[in-house]
Amino acid sequence: MIEIRFHGRGGQGAVTAANILASAAFKQGKYVQAFPFFGVERRGAPVTAFTRIDDKPIRIKTQIYEPDIVVVLDPSLLETVDVTAGLKDGGTVIVNTEKSKEEVLEKLKKKPAKLALVDATTIALDILGLPITNTAILGAVAKATGVVELKYVQEAIKETFSGTLGEKNAKAAEEAFNKTVVYEL
Repeated sequence: MIEIRFHGRGGQGAVTAANILASAAFKQGKYVQAFPFFGVERRGAPVTAFTRIDDKPIRIKTQIYEPDIVVVLDPSLLETVDVTAGLKDGGTVIVNTEKSKEEVLEKLKKKPAKLALVDATTIALDILGLPITNTAILGAVAKATGVVELKYVQEAIKETFSGTLGEKNAKAAEEAFNKTVVYEL
């Protein structure tokens, strides 16, 4: 089973990203779960969402405390939240940032086996006109982990957002896929 934890802020679409990723994996024939953890429910407050992906039915119903993959939609969370808490050995961290590998590693409490960086905010602003990074970051997830193929991510995005909005969000995912830099540490 692959367990993924998303860290974002209210309004950035972390919950939607977790759901779209689950939908994309389901399209590939996987069993999935996606769910949020709500604390203070307001725009800008830290939000956590989860996705599980497996080849067999998933019976566990708890939060993800030991993720294989951590996805950070808002780089400011690296200053205030231990996003690597419980990260499994051999785990992957994907961060939306314009900072360097060294700058990001300084902020992480645990060194991942793989670090993927992409400036999803700039991609979202350029393509969508808004700093909502959830669909762009899914392109980075596809590239860094291989748990889902980009074409299924794009299909799931287009089902979630119809018409032109779906096309733009699918384009943001592709752009992020192409611009994500993955480091084996």
